[in-house]
Amino acid sequence: MATIEVGGTAFGYDEAGEGPAVVLLHAAIGDRRMWDAQFASLAATHRVIRYDRRGFGETADGPGEYAHYEDLLALLDARGIEQAALVGASMGGACALDAALAAPERITRLVLLGSGLTGHTWPDHMQRDIARLTAEAVPAERLARYAAREGDVDEADVRAMAEANIRYLVAGPERDVSVLPAGMLALVREMCEQVYRHDWTAPQWTERIPDTRHRLGEITTPALVVIGTADAPGLVELSHHLAESLPDAELAKLPDTGHLPAMERPDEVTALLRKVL
Repeated sequence: MATIEVGGTAFGYDEAGEGPAVVLLHAAIGDRRMWDAQFASLAATHRVIRYDRRGFGETADGPGEYAHYEDLLALLDARGIEQAALVGASMGGACALDAALAAPERITRLVLLGSGLTGHTWPDHMQRDIARLTAEAVPAERLARYAAREGDVDEADVRAMAEANIRYLVAGPERDVSVLPAGMLALVREMCEQVYRHDWTAPQWTERIPDTRHRLGEITTPALVVIGTADAPGLVELSHHLAESLPDAELAKLPDTGHLPAMERPDEVTALLRKVL
């Protein structure tokens, strides 16, 4: 895997194909490897880029203040790309929305899969579920120590937090992880464990949070909002809100699918992307 330097930071990065540019933005519980199927397929007809956001995968980070969408736009500049379609999963979708608001003339289309939203306040029921699962996975005193970057990280805690995310998000709260393809499950575990291992040991940095949640009506870029019906209820609710709030958006539901449809239903998602792009 290659890297590209943007603004003094080395980003893990892959590019393939020719044609209209498409950027794949990964979820916060993974890295750019989650797009393996779509990256290979879309490269037959498009110039496809996927990269690890700051602090994920092979991308470096360090103390300071940054914004993911600014990194994205700077990467487009570095590759000489004036316009691109953005395909974002989970918080990758939030980054795509932020970019479409900051530079609407550069974003040709949005595809948002189980999307997050920068600054969004999750409903009480979701916050309670996450708090319960977190408490069951790792004792509060150890979480506080990890957040402060104090001492060594117990690998058992890394695995426990990854499993909690896989159960609640990737499979969905009403499904068992056994429904997920074995190869997918192994890669998600690897990626998610890496996320927590990094979060609990790497230097802390501050993300600049744009006010996108209150300005969705200004994002006129054509959008497809995709949600797996087995995803966490708070994310299903948010996808409906996005589809209703974005001026030019459609909603597509994938039955019996969790939070990472690009990995769980790769052929269906690739077909959707081909149709939209």
